[in-house]
Amino acid sequence: MKKEHDFSKGEKGKFYHPNAKINLPIYLDEEVIAFIEDIANKKGTDFSSVANQLLRNNMQLAEAIK
Repeated sequence: MKKEHDFSKGEKGKFYHPNAKINLPIYLDEEVIAFIEDIANKKGTDFSSVANQLLRNNMQLAEAIK
């Protein structure tokens, strides 16, 4: 790596996108993954759909408790 870098020809904000969506990684415990995979396999659907539905159900439950 160079000691100094020349940024004189750089463009400010060239890669900035104000509406960019960032998907953060979520790390699940092994037993949670196995649980969701089992449901997905039984329903014949994908992992993400099952995980999202489980989370939506918990969101609705949390709202009902408020």
